[in-house]
Amino acid sequence: MKDKQLAFIKSLYNKGENIMSFLRGQNNKNSTEAILISYDFQAGTYIQYTNNHPDFNSNYTKHIAQTLADFAPSSILEVGVGEATTLANVLAKMEDSHIKSYGFDLSWSRIKYAYQYVNTKELKQSVFLSTGDLFQMPYLDNSIDIVYTSHSIEPNGGREKEALEELYRVAKKYVILLEPAYELANKEARQRMKNNGYVTSLHSTALSLGYKVLEYRLFDYCANPLNPTGLMIIEKSTEKNAITHPLACPVTRTSLSFDENAYFSKSSLLAYPILHGVPCLTPDDAIVATKFLNF
Repeated sequence: MKDKQLAFIKSLYNKGENIMSFLRGQNNKNSTEAILISYDFQAGTYIQYTNNHPDFNSNYTKHIAQTLADFAPSSILEVGVGEATTLANVLAKMEDSHIKSYGFDLSWSRIKYAYQYVNTKELKQSVFLSTGDLFQMPYLDNSIDIVYTSHSIEPNGGREKEALEELYRVAKKYVILLEPAYELANKEARQRMKNNGYVTSLHSTALSLGYKVLEYRLFDYCANPLNPTGLMIIEKSTEKNAITHPLACPVTRTSLSFDENAYFSKSSLLAYPILHGVPCLTPDDAIVATKFLNF
C-alpha cells in the first residue's frame, strides 16, 4: 500500500485532510502502517508547534522531569519519541548528567528531525535515537530503568495489552505513562477518543495484568481538554544487573553489535542499516545477512 498510494496521500496532506482518518477507514482502528505514514508526513510540525508554544512545553516537560527524577534513573527510554521535543526538554531540566537516554519512533523522518532538535539543546546527557516499533521494541529485557511514553500509545486503541506487556518487558524498574485518560475523561472526550481509535483501557488492562500501579491520575498539564493526559506509574521489581548495551534485534530480542554502517545480531544473523545517521531498528528494516561477519 505504501508504494502505490503515498503520492495520493501526500496530495491529501497538502490539502489539509486528516490522513489518519482516511487510512483508518470504517473500523476505527489505526494500523501500524497508517500511524507510520501519517506521522512521517507530519515530521517537523511538532518542532514548529513547540517553538510556537514554548510555555506549554516548558511546563509539561518540567513536571515530567520532576516525576522521572524522583526515581533517580540511570537510564530512560521514551517510546514514540517523535521529534524529541519532549525528551530533549525533559533532559534539559534534569540535573543528573550521567543518565543514558534513548528514544525511538516508527518514522525515520521524525527521528531525523529529532536528532537536529536534540543538537540545538547542548544536553549534558547522552542521547541515542533510532526507528523502532512499540510492539517489537529494539531493546533487551529489563534493560532500561524507566520506560516512559508521552501520547505515543495513544493511536493504538484495542492493543493496550500488547503495548503494556512490551513496555513492561523492557523496563527494569518503572513504566511511566502519559497517555489519554479515558477512564478519567468526560463523555465528550471519551467519544472523541473512540472516534479517533485511541486507547481507552490502559489502567484497567494494567490492573488485569497484575502490574503494581503506584499512581493513576490526571496529569497537571495537557494540550487539549478533549484529550486529557493521565499519569500512570507502574513499578517493576527485578534483581537483574545493569545492562551496558541495551539494544536488541526486535525480531529475536538478542543483542545487537555496531559495525560501521549497520547493527548486527550474531544470534539472528539479521542486520539493521543506518540511513543518514539514523539507525533503522524496526522488524521491517531487518536484512538477512548470514555472511555479515565475513567482510
